[in-house]
Amino acid sequence: MPLGLRRKLKTKSKEEARLVKVEQTGASVGSLPDPPAPPRKLVFHTQLAHGSATGRVEDFSSIKELYAKIAGVFEISASEILYCTLNTPKVDMERLLGSQIGLEDFIFAHVKGIKKEVNVHKSEDSLGLTITDNGTGYAFIKRIKDGSLIDSIKTICVGDHIESINGEDIVGWRHYDVAKKLKELKKDEPFTLKLIEPKKAFEVEPRSKAGKSSAGKISTGRETLRLRSKGPATMEEMLPQCLKLERTKVIQMNLLWHLTKLLETLHSQMNFSLMFGEPSVM
Repeated sequence: MPLGLRRKLKTKSKEEARLVKVEQTGASVGSLPDPPAPPRKLVFHTQLAHGSATGRVEDFSSIKELYAKIAGVFEISASEILYCTLNTPKVDMERLLGSQIGLEDFIFAHVKGIKKEVNVHKSEDSLGLTITDNGTGYAFIKRIKDGSLIDSIKTICVGDHIESINGEDIVGWRHYDVAKKLKELKKDEPFTLKLIEPKKAFEVEPRSKAGKSSAGKISTGRETLRLRSKGPATMEEMLPQCLKLERTKVIQMNLLWHLTKLLETLHSQMNFSLMFGEPSVM
């Protein structure tokens, strides 16, 4: 092959190689990234602790937003909700909803029930109370020490919301402020508590069992939704303290609520028939 032709072929092959390289580089720069994965839709089931149909709540990132969602489902005011428990409708402080919710947890909302006013004579320095709050302004009794002064007053129960102390409204206070107020009360002087107990279901257990869990704790390794006072909620691994969903109890309570509504309807129809002398159906 002539020398000049050989040089031309080498030059052409080098130019083609450069052209292919440029085209490949341009294709990689202009290619679109993979679309982001769609956000995971988190849906939780909920009931009112004293009995209701089952509702669904989603799209919340704080306790305040959760209470608003639950209130919307059951058409009540969010201010009626005292606190929530997970996987049990009982006033069980071991299953109190805090900053984390397991993705399989069932939420029971405890709403305001009977108001009561209690006069207490502070004969001891310690009252025997443990106070907590729901994060939205309601402080309530988490624990009562056995044999304490408050333990002897049977009208004061675990789960009661403390509305006022000696006529001073404490709604909006954190639990440590309420505890400090109670501690500062003078010994050997009476004081008055205004309390609101959660609305009760049909089955009421003895007061001594309130706030104590008889079920063992189960570590399942499931994911949990962590709620924050500031910023979005985040997904984390389930803590060992979270409990497995008791589906049988949830189903039983749902059936009990529907049965009660049916009995109320039948009772109303029976009374209507008796008023007009018609035979009743038994």
